Amino acid sequence: MRVVPRRNLRPRTPLEIRMNEPVYTGGRLRAYLQFLAAFLYFFFARSLAFRGAEGLAGEAWFPLVDQAMLVFLLLIGYAAMGFWMDRQPHPISEQGLPLRSGWPREAGLGMATGWAIALVCVLPLTVIGGIAISFSPQAASWGWLVADTAYFALFALAEEVAFRGYAFQRFVQAVGPTGAALGFSAIYAILQALLPGANHASFAVSLMLGLVLSACYLRTRALWVGWGVNFAWKGSRALLIGLAVSGVTSHSPLVQGDPMGPFWLTGGAFGLDGSWLTFFVLLAALPVVFRITSDLNYRYNAPVIVPGGIPVDLDAISRAQHDAAMGPAAPAASAPALVQIGNAASETPREQGSQQTTSSQPPKAAS
Repeated sequence: MRVVPRRNLRPRTPLEIRMNEPVYTGGRLRAYLQFLAAFLYFFFARSLAFRGAEGLAGEAWFPLVDQAMLVFLLLIGYAAMGFWMDRQPHPISEQGLPLRSGWPREAGLGMATGWAIALVCVLPLTVIGGIAISFSPQAASWGWLVADTAYFALFALAEEVAFRGYAFQRFVQAVGPTGAALGFSAIYAILQALLPGANHASFAVSLMLGLVLSACYLRTRALWVGWGVNFAWKGSRALLIGLAVSGVTSHSPLVQGDPMGPFWLTGGAFGLDGSWLTFFVLLAALPVVFRITSDLNYRYNAPVIVPGGIPVDLDAISRAQHDAAMGPAAPAASAPALVQIGNAASETPREQGSQQTTSSQPPKAAS
């Protein structure tokens, strides 16, 4: 057995241990019914957020308000389910959003990974076909760039909570982690296939992206790494290069990019989400995700050793084994009793002096 060092990881808090091994008292059937309830609630929250954004915001601010309302409804709704049906003391944290030590670093690790995936996909476009880029360096464009960045952050968070949060966790309890990852990746790919301009390549890319993001959660027991990958993968392409994201090209007010090259490489109007190149890059990114999350996986997925509470007297066990092998030990010989010779040693110096004085006086003569 190979022992892997923990590399200066601090002990886990009780909340982190609970996130590692959540207490779930129901069976698989109950978990499956909870998954169905959470899955149906997602469509209810999606519809309610859409209608609420239509009434509260204009066309320009609609996407941002829509995603903000969706995140709020998902977090509150799933927290209520976790508190009511599973007696979760921290229902929002246990959805995969614990503010544990190092969570900003986990998010940064995910963003670096997502940016690397986007960069690997974009570089062949520049080499083979090229990208025609146009800038709009107006003052208002910089302000809208901040709003669009917030939109992609909320968009990625909504997807993570919906597809790797409470519903995903209940599905893991019902069918296991592998089945849950495959099932939710297929659901995500089917929903993405309903978008205008979707194709076979986009279905494969969505399926592979779902597996990568599911691995991020299962390896870390939190959504921070997956959120970072999702946010950087979509936001960097749209905001920094101006490429289409799932067929939408109006996300970046500052830069617009028009890739040129074969359809299998660029994805056409659907963007890199419909490119076969992206599928193979995501396939190669899966073992990379396993590698970069090895420490987090050891920390949050290693079994917690709980003592059984049975007192064990090791000295008594060792003594019993020794007696069985060598026989009972012989009794120790008693020490000889002390014999007192006279009582001269107990006489005090004054008594000895008195005896000497008495013996030195001459006897009186008889009259």
